[in-house]
Amino acid sequence: MTTRALLSMIALCALLHACGGGGGGSNGGSAAPAAQASTPVTASAPASASAAAPASAPAASAPDADTTVPQSTTPNVQTIQVTRTSTNTRNMLRTSVTICVPGTSTCQTIDDIQVDTGSHGLRVLASALAPSIALPIVAGSGANAVIAECAVFGSGYTWGAVREADVHMAGHVASSTSVQLIADSAAPNAATDCTQSGLPMLSASSLRGNGILGVGPFTADCGAGCAVSAMPRWYYNCVSGNCVASTLAVARQVTNPVANFAADNNGVLIELPDVPDSGASSVTGTMTFGIGSQSNSLLGSAVVLRSGSTTGYVTTKFDGSQYGSSFIDSGSNGVFFPSTTLARCGAWYCPSTPQTLAATILSSSGAQSAVSFTVAQSTALFGTGNFAVDNLAGPASGYFDWGLPFFYGRRVFTALSGRPTPAGAGPYYAF
Repeated sequence: MTTRALLSMIALCALLHACGGGGGGSNGGSAAPAAQASTPVTASAPASASAAAPASAPAASAPDADTTVPQSTTPNVQTIQVTRTSTNTRNMLRTSVTICVPGTSTCQTIDDIQVDTGSHGLRVLASALAPSIALPIVAGSGANAVIAECAVFGSGYTWGAVREADVHMAGHVASSTSVQLIADSAAPNAATDCTQSGLPMLSASSLRGNGILGVGPFTADCGAGCAVSAMPRWYYNCVSGNCVASTLAVARQVTNPVANFAADNNGVLIELPDVPDSGASSVTGTMTFGIGSQSNSLLGSAVVLRSGSTTGYVTTKFDGSQYGSSFIDSGSNGVFFPSTTLARCGAWYCPSTPQTLAATILSSSGAQSAVSFTVAQSTALFGTGNFAVDNLAGPASGYFDWGLPFFYGRRVFTALSGRPTPAGAGPYYAF
């Protein structure tokens, strides 16, 4: 499975629940999941007409055995938090990001940015930026042309111009990094095929925040596929509001900011505390930049599970079946997987009593890790009023999405493709 078209055929239903960057609708006790779809898939061939998550073909070569990691003395810890949202969405992992006009001290810190290990690149609402933050636009081909992007998630799409910014986080700067400015007036009209990709996520309410920080296992959000082919639902050359699908060099695509750091640039470590069975009103954790580049980012005893070099997928063995399209995604607000036995309440599982289940995550290298997880009654969880819950789950078809509940009480690493780490180059997950 190496193309976005094929993946979308098997994962359309899944992506409607697998989340990462956008919002379905779990408002309070609503039955609908707050879907933030974000699946790391390749973009090596044109997409089909069905919705698929924005993804990245690796800009680097296949993982090698390089384990030489430059050591850094730069502060590398970013505060992350799950707490109440204005839309009452559960399990929204968020942080703040400082954006500057490149090469200047004209900056603004934007809060309510979702942290998403299942997508790649920073996307920020234009309405969240002050007029003084005039980010230079990535020019298209032709006079007055601008580059815009359609980023398709399971719960809808974002549309906006591609601009350059210096992105500051935890002592690091990703200089002159391409970002998507959502609902940017420079590209006011979304391409028709983009508008057919679900709900428009062009405001704080529909996006469930001010933006998305994609820190998945690849460098760029589309990669080599978009550099060689003008593919629908990716990049567009826009002149006077007329937008046509276009190629875009990898270096100019919306980029995972971590990849552009001068140091601590080979991946991220997310650590969240465990929560009670009934959940917690809020939790605070950390996102540490770099893997093995400082004493606070050592792999230790974590099991390294290499993912597909072009998809970012691992395999999950569960209930006698194996799901090769599996991923670990902080942007999904539940664990989504197939079950023929768990009762459902709308879009969520709701067994009458909590069920403890067992699965095994398998690596392409042969390594594996057993995972025990619990599924509780969704309606009861919504009734608590808590926003950080580790036992919220919903149905999926043909894949396994280890969403944010998986992260509570664990140290979860996401290694960037092609970047050396103490366990060899990514892409991989480790926990």
